[in-house]
Amino acid sequence: EIVHSNGGQVYMDGANMNAQVGLTSPGYIGADVCHLNLHKTFCIPHGGGGPGVGPIGVKAHLIPFLPNSSVVPFNNSDKSIGSISAAPFGSSSILPITWTYIKMMAGDGLTKASQVAMLSANYMAKQLESDFSILYRSDKGFCAHEFILDI
Repeated sequence: EIVHSNGGQVYMDGANMNAQVGLTSPGYIGADVCHLNLHKTFCIPHGGGGPGVGPIGVKAHLIPFLPNSSVVPFNNSDKSIGSISAAPFGSSSILPITWTYIKMMAGDGLTKASQVAMLSANYMAKQLESDFSILYRSDKGFCAHEFILDI
């Protein structure tokens, strides 16, 4: 709310949605733009030059500014920044992995995965807190789906 009331836009890095799938959404929590990179949350390998792929979701007021493609034109707005990639759909050959995972888990399974990720991270943090400082916990002492150790 503070960012929006001062004319700003909110970008959310959706590289790891394990604490959100089935429980909330980037739009609901106020993001104007979210890159939903499919690694971690949706079973895509990442790192070592692996594929990074996933949709970029924007709120309606930003649609005219989205890039276009000279190969497959889809944004005819004069505010578009034009083409930014020779491959308008990214590394699409990797997407069947994500599709299969989502179909196998279904809605309830995806929600359960978010809940288990948060429960597991808090269990691990609790087990390690006597030996390490756990950084960035909530006021009630919880973390989300991951935590940071100060070693």
